[in-house]
Amino acid sequence: MSGFESHLVKAILPGTFDPPTNGHLNLIERSARLFSSLDVVVADNISKKCLFSAEERMDMLSELLQPLSNVKVVSYGGLIVDYARKEQISVMIRGVRALVDFGYEFELAMTNKQLNPQLEVLFMPTDPNYFVLRSSAIKEMASFGADISTMVPPSVAKRLRSKIKLLT
Repeated sequence: MSGFESHLVKAILPGTFDPPTNGHLNLIERSARLFSSLDVVVADNISKKCLFSAEERMDMLSELLQPLSNVKVVSYGGLIVDYARKEQISVMIRGVRALVDFGYEFELAMTNKQLNPQLEVLFMPTDPNYFVLRSSAIKEMASFGADISTMVPPSVAKRLRSKIKLLT
């Protein structure tokens, strides 16, 4: 087999994206270059407390990713392996920032592999420019009025500031 040109490979990149960060966007853009199509799946998990609703997170991502013609943004509340099976997606991308992330992601990948043996999991290291970006830390910094302009796109920073004002 000579490479990617012989067939189309669909990939999935799941996450909470609460809120979408520049690191998320970098990972999505890099993944979109590697695969024929990429489904960015916003986790709609009722057990996880999010600042933004799944619909709000989807809206932000859809707006930001509009220039990428092979990227689709969806929301899903079930097991990600079931979504991949239903959509006939063969690769899941997981971003890792550090060794701590890798341990967690590796265990999750092994579980997902047991649930859907046809799904390959690829780990993509974070771009060094976005090494410390965690959504939870960004939300905390924003709540204290810190400048988050280098961490999230301007439209996300605006929505984050508005959301925090509503909650205080």
